[in-house]
Amino acid sequence: MIDPVDLTARLIQCPSVTPEDAGALDVLQASLEPLGFICQRLPFGEGAERVDNLYARLGTARPHICFAGHTDVVPIGDRAHWSDNPFGGTIRDGAIWGRGASDMKGAIAAFVAAVDRFIASQGQPAGSISLLITGDEEGPSINGTVKLVEWLRQKGEEIDGCIVGEPTNPEALGDMVKIGRRGSVNGILTVTGVQGHVAYPHLAQNPVPDLLALAAALMTQDVDAGTEHFQPSNLEITSVDVGNSTTNIIPATATARFNIRYNDLWTRDSIAQWVNERLAAVTTTARYELELTHSADCFRTDASVLLAHLVPAIERVSGLSPQLSTTGGTSDARFIKDICPVVEFGLIGQTMHKVDENVPLEAVTQLSEVYFETLVSYFSG
Repeated sequence: MIDPVDLTARLIQCPSVTPEDAGALDVLQASLEPLGFICQRLPFGEGAERVDNLYARLGTARPHICFAGHTDVVPIGDRAHWSDNPFGGTIRDGAIWGRGASDMKGAIAAFVAAVDRFIASQGQPAGSISLLITGDEEGPSINGTVKLVEWLRQKGEEIDGCIVGEPTNPEALGDMVKIGRRGSVNGILTVTGVQGHVAYPHLAQNPVPDLLALAAALMTQDVDAGTEHFQPSNLEITSVDVGNSTTNIIPATATARFNIRYNDLWTRDSIAQWVNERLAAVTTTARYELELTHSADCFRTDASVLLAHLVPAIERVSGLSPQLSTTGGTSDARFIKDICPVVEFGLIGQTMHKVDENVPLEAVTQLSEVYFETLVSYFSG
């Protein structure tokens, strides 16, 4: 039987910082093929942007349940701050330590172990089980799940429900299931002035005061008060820069960057209109340019059939009744929701992306138990 903790450790030992695979998909494929999975490696992109991905399927019939995840991880930061080798998969103090333990190699290992146990106890599923694994979730997300989804469409692959193994639980396993996410748009606001000497301001035009006034206009009014299923939208200024390395020059340009996480009151077009209206209300003669880039749409999935199997499994294993939530950032669920109902449930997220990332061993084994019971319920009808 596959041990989810051991498989987690072996995955952590692959230093798969986006977009490097570092052997992580080889480890997964070697675990899945003996179970009967047909594994297909799907690289997308060229050169430094090339990303290796994996689609593995057991069975050909429906219903078809999919697990989606990513083997890529964020950089470790300062190695000197880690208590253990960040790619060691060290087990101590009742936890497994290393980059990706929580986000989300532990969840991938838990699901593979659950499938192994399912086959051993239940036989082949009366339908299909698949894994959709990318190496591009923590990066630009252009050569990973978004292209895997398009590949599935072209192949005529139909999925009836998908679980994404993101670390959804704030405090304890069983706290929260994600059933949607807010949208995300990034803005770059650039004000153009005239460079000059600070002692002769009449010969220059300082763009900084105008930039601050425009940025203030975006910040002084709440975007909205939230909706039934979503928290209030929020706008955050993330950077203000003039590129000035001296103290006696009025800069030629000033730039502010911001991000808006918006709820289901808004669409891509309406949130862009809101931003432009707020800026247009500012009294200024300065020339400015606004660039908006959307990275995710707001969505809430109708996954009632999937939740009917997942939630009772969570309650039985953890003793907790999970909150159905739409909080947090973006995930690859934003792409998968276009082809099937999708929910997110994984490990505890307290240490994800941090130095000394770790997850309790009990949480890994409990998560595998949740996935196992979900599969049993799902295929028993």
